[in-house]
Amino acid sequence: MKITCTPFGVTAAGQMIDRYTLTDGACSASILTLGGILQSLIVPDRDGKPTDIVLGFDSVAAYEAQDCYIGALLGRCANRLADGRIKINDKSYTLACNDNGVNHLHGGMVGFDRRVWQAAVLPDGLQLRYLSPDGEEGYPGTMRVTAIYRLEAGKLTLEFFAESDQDTVCNLSSHSYFNLSGHASGSVGDQTVQVCAERYTPLGKTNAPIGEVAFVENTPFDLRTAKRLDAGWDSDFEQIVLAGGYDHNYIPDGAGMRTFAQAHSPKTGITLTVASDMPGVQLYTGNFLNDHLPTGKDGAAYDRRHAFCLETQFWPNAFACPIFPQPVLRIGQTYHHTTTYQYSVDR
Repeated sequence: MKITCTPFGVTAAGQMIDRYTLTDGACSASILTLGGILQSLIVPDRDGKPTDIVLGFDSVAAYEAQDCYIGALLGRCANRLADGRIKINDKSYTLACNDNGVNHLHGGMVGFDRRVWQAAVLPDGLQLRYLSPDGEEGYPGTMRVTAIYRLEAGKLTLEFFAESDQDTVCNLSSHSYFNLSGHASGSVGDQTVQVCAERYTPLGKTNAPIGEVAFVENTPFDLRTAKRLDAGWDSDFEQIVLAGGYDHNYIPDGAGMRTFAQAHSPKTGITLTVASDMPGVQLYTGNFLNDHLPTGKDGAAYDRRHAFCLETQFWPNAFACPIFPQPVLRIGQTYHHTTTYQYSVDR
């Protein structure tokens, strides 16, 4: 694997942003120090044509202007917390409700997606570090976070580590938007997705889980065999209508490092297999993407459902749902989770 660094631009606050490109054979991944963003992921299609399969932008200004977390690392707490309320050790904290005034979303007003990370090249990957001070976005404790990207044999690996000097919240994830037909190819409706889960967590009226666990059988959420995304995302099933498509946490079968999902484009022959050791994965079909986004890479116009996300995570809204796994990082513990994105192609 080869790693190169080039300047990418300057933030509105005057901070320099670099782009690191990891290259392994015909595959490459570019990561920004802004938000740890996966800016491009290029793989060959069935005809050998290089294909960029993630949405992104060509400037820092565009990333700062968008509000869809495109390609970014999420923290301290990915996904939604209803009313922005958490309790740790019998002490209550109120966090910013940056999701329509009703939920805390993806770390708050200025989450990890908006922070500048410190980069270092390792012998086998790219290391990014961020120090989140006590009280940042209302969270307790100073938390030291490390994210490591590696690219080898068509597999992009993202490994997270974190430690804190107080008990705190820690639920880190990546919000990459995938379009396996190419980032500028429009709707992903004809792409198939298989999710290895027989259960999911239903949403309430504010799109945060309500503490229930439901079975996917006989619902549009049954993706245990691969189905086209457009076969279910406009269903009249109540949960689909509520979220405007898929925007739900699945509970993958098994434990430990295991396959969560597999997606495929019939146009390019590209398949993406996602594996992780996290408790859940959010399937999101870009329901809130719109034509007000800045112009994408190479002049691309992004719009609703032009990509999907598979966000590995703790189950959302866990603090309001006691039966859910709790995303609390204790003093003396090390948060350590890994997610892999394996590329393959049919011939």
